[in-house]
Amino acid sequence: MLPDHRAAVVRAKARLDRLDLYPSPVRIDRVRVVVAPWFFRLPFLRRYHGYALIRTIMLKHADASEDLITHELCHLWQMQHHPIRMPLSYLRGYEHNRFEVEARRAVDLTR
Repeated sequence: MLPDHRAAVVRAKARLDRLDLYPSPVRIDRVRVVVAPWFFRLPFLRRYHGYALIRTIMLKHADASEDLITHELCHLWQMQHHPIRMPLSYLRGYEHNRFEVEARRAVDLTR
């Protein structure tokens, strides 16, 4: 992970720590950021600029905004508390998904 990405994750955690969404704060000790434009060439990922996987934030571009990193870190936080329910919830849709709405709101509230 690039040092600026690590710093961005730390800043995103500080933003999320201001919220009371879950019983314990987001853990970032094992979080890594991977810039992988090829990942977003997959047909079902083309519209995204970031994606959260268990302990990894995938980014389409190295210069991702702190809002995007905060949004994806919120998804990791959600998975830390709902490791099965959260990923499976996307089978029912994206735009109005409870976890997606919550991550967008977390960014807005901490901006």
